Amino acid sequence: MNQKVKITSKANKKDTRALKSKQFDIVEIDVNELPYVFQFKIWQTNSKSMFILVKEPSKILNSLKKDDITNMKYYNSISSESAMMDTKIEYITKDEHGRFKGHYLVGLKILKNHRNIEVIP
Repeated sequence: MNQKVKITSKANKKDTRALKSKQFDIVEIDVNELPYVFQFKIWQTNSKSMFILVKEPSKILNSLKKDDITNMKYYNSISSESAMMDTKIEYITKDEHGRFKGHYLVGLKILKNHRNIEVIP
C-alpha cells in the first residue's frame, strides 16, 4: 500500500533538511510538450554540483532553460522512495572534449523553499 505524505512550505526546517539529505540517484522530468517522461541518473563530482547528462540530440534539450524552476520527481533506487521537489536548472553546459563528450551537463539545484514535497515510500 502506497502512503503519501505531503510537506508544504509551512513544514519545519528540520523535516525539509532531512528529506533533502536523502540520497536520490535518479530524477524524472516531465515535459508538457512531449508525450513521455525522461529519467536520468544523478551525477555529483567534486568540482560540479548535482547534474544530469543529456545526449546532444535529445528532444528534452529544447525544453530545458537555465534558471527555469520545475517540479521534478527524485528516486532512490535502493529504497524505492521518491519525492517531488521544486528544482532549478543551474546551468546547461556542452562537454566537447571531456569525459562526457557528446553530452550536455545540466546542473540541478533542489530549492530550499519548497512549495510542495510529496514523499511516496
